[in-house]
Amino acid sequence: MPGFTKKEIKSSFLKLLNEQPLKKISVRDIVEECGINRNTFYYHFQDIPALIEEIIIEETNKLIEQYPTVDSFDVCVDSIISLSLQNRKAILNIFHSVNRNIFEENLMKLCETIVTKYVYTLFGESVINEQDRRICIWCIKCELFGILIDVCLNGLKEGYRDDIHRLLELIQGIPNIIISQSNEDSIKQIYNGEEKRADKFIQ
Repeated sequence: MPGFTKKEIKSSFLKLLNEQPLKKISVRDIVEECGINRNTFYYHFQDIPALIEEIIIEETNKLIEQYPTVDSFDVCVDSIISLSLQNRKAILNIFHSVNRNIFEENLMKLCETIVTKYVYTLFGESVINEQDRRICIWCIKCELFGILIDVCLNGLKEGYRDDIHRLLELIQGIPNIIISQSNEDSIKQIYNGEEKRADKFIQ
């Protein structure tokens, strides 16, 4: 069963990655842990970086699919933190390896997707132009991404969870401020446009 074998390879690799640095893990270690031969490994994966990339993309997509809409930003981020803590050593080993770029690319994708869903859920039918909406998403996703990278740089410790939740409570007001300011600007533009049309009519 190819699907089962592939799953076992990923599980064996993650087990090893939670026990030792990535640079010390070889294909031989993985196949011995998994109970398969090298040819079977290479049938499924080109090399270890390809295996890492597939695992990261798979886990990222699982989290994205878990939240088709985002009513609570806090709950989504907590899921990311919980998954990270469960695989703390594995994530840190990837983060401190030459494959860090794969991790960062998918972390940014995850942050952008969650923030976009959250902002669209929050804004609803609010009158806000697309530029302001885009800027709001950009601001919050970069904030979240930067925080999570800093947490990884500092060892992905459990103690950061409370601080992150508190920060999320504080930044929840940012979208509301943007909505308010965007609506105010839109009203001003409409008012100014009507004034100009009135002036032309009077002339």
